[in-house]
Amino acid sequence: MKVNLKINGALTTVEVDDDTPLLWVLRDTLKMKGTKYGCGIGQCGACTVIADFQATRSCSLAASAAVGLDITTIEGLSRDADQFVQKAWQDLRVPQCGYCQSGMIMAVTALLSKSSDPTDDEIDREITNICRCGTYERIRAAIHAAANNRI
Repeated sequence: MKVNLKINGALTTVEVDDDTPLLWVLRDTLKMKGTKYGCGIGQCGACTVIADFQATRSCSLAASAAVGLDITTIEGLSRDADQFVQKAWQDLRVPQCGYCQSGMIMAVTALLSKSSDPTDDEIDREITNICRCGTYERIRAAIHAAANNRI
């Protein structure tokens, strides 16, 4: 089936089964490797993209269900990795292994588009991505730094 998608501001048509998860369209069909596979069931958040300003787990969103959505991947935030959340991540040295970080950055970007100065409770509620290295203190600090433009 031909599926028309808007990814990072560009319209693209892919031919995939209609139930193919968006994650595999991004990674395998479009060769956009920034969005990671983690668990495959929408729990870990490594595959998070932004769809119509909402953090969305791309492993559980069928390509056919993504038609009409404005999808942003980690590649679409900035060509030079200097988007404000990415910069906070770099300046505060958030990642260790880095595997979860693209999904985490996407979730945080979506949160900060809705709440310019989130409380710790909002962060706990909205950022449900899992970091297997446990850099949560640095993640929280980077969220606050990005929100406060201290970076």
